[in-house]
Amino acid sequence: MFDSLEGLTRSHSCNEIRAAANGVEVVLMGWVQRRRDHGGLIFVDLRDREGLTQVVFNPEVNPDTHIKAGALRDEYVIAVRGLVNLRPPEMVNPNLPTGEIEILVLELRILNAAKTPPFELEDYKVDISEALRLKYRYLDLRRPSVMKNLIFRHRAALVTRQFLNGQGFIEVETPILTKSTPEGARDYLVPSRVQPGQFFALPQSPQLFKQLLMMAGLDRYYQLCRCFRDEDLRADRQPEFTQIDMEMAFITEEDIYRVVEGLMAALFRELKGVSLTTPFPRLTYQECLDRFGLDRPDTRFGLELKDVTDLVREAEFTRFREVVDQGGIVKAVNGPGLSRLTRKELDELIDLAGVYGARGLAWVKLQSQGWQSPLAKYFPAGVKAAIEARLTAREGDLLLFVADAPLVACTALGQVRLNLAEREGLIPEDAYHLTWVTDFPLLEHDNEAGRFAAMHHPFTAPKEEDLHWLATDPGRVRARAYDLVLNGVEIGGGSIRINRRDIQQQVFEALNITPAEAEEKFGFLLEALEYGAPPHGGVAFGFDRLVAILCGARSIREVIAFPKTQKAACLVTRAPSPVGLEQLLELGLRLEK
Repeated sequence: MFDSLEGLTRSHSCNEIRAAANGVEVVLMGWVQRRRDHGGLIFVDLRDREGLTQVVFNPEVNPDTHIKAGALRDEYVIAVRGLVNLRPPEMVNPNLPTGEIEILVLELRILNAAKTPPFELEDYKVDISEALRLKYRYLDLRRPSVMKNLIFRHRAALVTRQFLNGQGFIEVETPILTKSTPEGARDYLVPSRVQPGQFFALPQSPQLFKQLLMMAGLDRYYQLCRCFRDEDLRADRQPEFTQIDMEMAFITEEDIYRVVEGLMAALFRELKGVSLTTPFPRLTYQECLDRFGLDRPDTRFGLELKDVTDLVREAEFTRFREVVDQGGIVKAVNGPGLSRLTRKELDELIDLAGVYGARGLAWVKLQSQGWQSPLAKYFPAGVKAAIEARLTAREGDLLLFVADAPLVACTALGQVRLNLAEREGLIPEDAYHLTWVTDFPLLEHDNEAGRFAAMHHPFTAPKEEDLHWLATDPGRVRARAYDLVLNGVEIGGGSIRINRRDIQQQVFEALNITPAEAEEKFGFLLEALEYGAPPHGGVAFGFDRLVAILCGARSIREVIAFPKTQKAACLVTRAPSPVGLEQLLELGLRLEK
């Protein structure tokens, strides 16, 4: 039989007691982290979510309790009542906050037993497969490092709410069961039992609802909301995730920048002890592509890309000239001191560029005798000198070139840039660079579909000076959109929204959304725009990703209590799972074999 808690109340956590409490009677409760029997004495490290305290069972203090402690095993759940005692100086553990004291146990209650866990619940055990950890996630969460991440996440949510509340925001929950709308990913659909043949969708974001809240006069809204996207998962994505979602009325981009920078400064100050410099730097979308190759630039290191299209026109290298004549560009990057790379390493870079669509990656090693490269014979001395000057190149450097369509050339070389920085250890781990990216294209052309698609979403406002291009040249229209990038990771983005029905209809037309389709999918929004919609805009941040970066986790799965696998499965509950025929019939559904 196990003991009860009757008459016993926990007085402290297992990370709370210090030397000043010497001689005080305390009650602790938790799990047995480890047990050590030293003959006359039994030592137990008692763990709860806050930390560890060593408790000691001494037969001279209470012989019955000492005998009872002999039955303890790892992960048993116990309560102890005892006296705080200073450890001898030679036994102090400087690596433990409670390392100066121990508890001399007067009473032990065994509240529950535990089977041997499928893996040791120690942080230094790194050979545990993730599948096993996720299957027994309730045990994995007991590990101090994982528990620490969840507590850190809680603190991040608390700081977020405190800051936004202080800025006049109101927290409002928006529906989970909503309407299916085209927002860039597949919806999770929920069949309606009371309206057979009809379906709800789980929200990809609260986008339309937060706009409606602005039209309702709420002025400033936020929530930490759940979002759902049924898409093929990449390494660091989840089918359900959390956003910091906010919207403001009667504002411009500058107002949003100020609020967001204040929130980021508060999070870094309270959680990391880091003071951020505001305002954050701003780069246009085109500047990002030109200088870094990607629209989420990592600005913690150099290796910036340079356009050498004008210079290679004077060379006799046919491949480059053909690309330029067809409207392409030639981008280059200088890897200082990297002429030492082997041919195998260069081939790996060529393969990497190919993954991102590039049809090749040309290289030049700058040696004492000049260019070492298959390109050397095609470039006159003057062109070589001009390229070296533009790239600030010196002897021992490695010059890399991609000639292709502008977006492909930038993206491929941008990925090569990141690879070089990681390979050479050029990225400082303790630096935090936040950058606004602005002036995105409103639309991007989907070559497969043969039509334009919204780069962000179809409710993003175009820049007023570009409105006249919507009907004749939609690809030239810039959006009043912005992303916030942290160390090369997009952590959030948003836009000023369309608040006039006529402009919204023009955007729908550019997206090839017919009036009938617009009415079917967005009729409620179009109608709301006719009832006095204020200028408004907002932003949403990937809360899981932001927390993961701040606490140094390798994956967002490490900061989510019960994450899904890459196949969108929950190994703890074994979901998704089949349902019975009776449930399907209630919903008017049947499964095809």
